[in-house]
Amino acid sequence: MLEVTESALTNVKEYLRQQKIESAIRIIMMSGGCSGPSLGLALDEAKKNDLTFEQDGMNFLVEKSLAATCGTIKVDYLESSSGCGCSGGGFSITSERPLTGDSGGGGCNSCSCTGSCG
Repeated sequence: MLEVTESALTNVKEYLRQQKIESAIRIIMMSGGCSGPSLGLALDEAKKNDLTFEQDGMNFLVEKSLAATCGTIKVDYLESSSGCGCSGGGFSITSERPLTGDSGGGGCNSCSCTGSCG
């Protein structure tokens, strides 16, 4: 299951429009430093082992094994006042279950303050 907030959807669409890019958005696992693995966004094409979620004309991709590991994944866009630690804002990707090796125990979490997704 994938939940994309209206704010995240608006910001992804605006980024793609400004960059003149037509692409699906993939939820990926990124290796983390001391905090362990986290989730991120990338531009990509669908593959045979993906789940595809369509929302308001946008396609979001999640590899089946990642979806099974994380459970429900939520993509949100947070303004800088949310504690992301930088100006502007960024995407926050969280899940109901932690990734393997995540010592925090509170679920996968990532915040990209660049405001971009690729």
